[in-house]
Amino acid sequence: MPVVALALFAVFAVLGFGWRSWLQRRRTGSTGFRGITGRVGSVEWFAGVGFVAAIAAAFFAPALQLAGVVDPLTFLQAPWIQLTGIVVAIAGIAATVYAQIDMGDSWRIGVDPSETTTLVRQGVFGLVRNPIFSAMFVFGLGIALVTPNVVAIVGFMLLVLTIEVQVRVVEEPYLAATHGAEYRDYLASVGRFAPGIGKH
Repeated sequence: MPVVALALFAVFAVLGFGWRSWLQRRRTGSTGFRGITGRVGSVEWFAGVGFVAAIAAAFFAPALQLAGVVDPLTFLQAPWIQLTGIVVAIAGIAATVYAQIDMGDSWRIGVDPSETTTLVRQGVFGLVRNPIFSAMFVFGLGIALVTPNVVAIVGFMLLVLTIEVQVRVVEEPYLAATHGAEYRDYLASVGRFAPGIGKH
């Protein structure tokens, strides 16, 4: 199963980051990567660093299990759980790519406060405000189930925590300042990560 998890991670990396950044550069002249924001030690900075660490954990969890450094948690070691994880991870990859396509040229990783992009509200963004992050939650859960060791579980929890902070502390204030009343209307009508949940 660690080999399967690494293969799934490779597909996610190629499609979710590599292909998408290549396409973005071809369309706009920019890869869409904005990096980690905030001064070192700030909440924004910790969100960015934590996100990178969570992605690294998604890779190292199966790699370490394959090398025999960590063992899977016994109570999660069952074929049906690992098969469920594979299906969930594949669904997360597909959903990530779909949401990125719906986002179009506004796709970014990170925030540049000096930059103004179009507020995307159509397609899947009409159901959920952060569908790419929602899809990443699904993928992260899937990988954690395929190789359910301590590193994978901690990495998934870190992914959830850092995305929550990134969205609430960095992205929502930036979008509110940039798009004003239109974004406030969006907040009130569309859920944060799931339809109908997290409206305000």
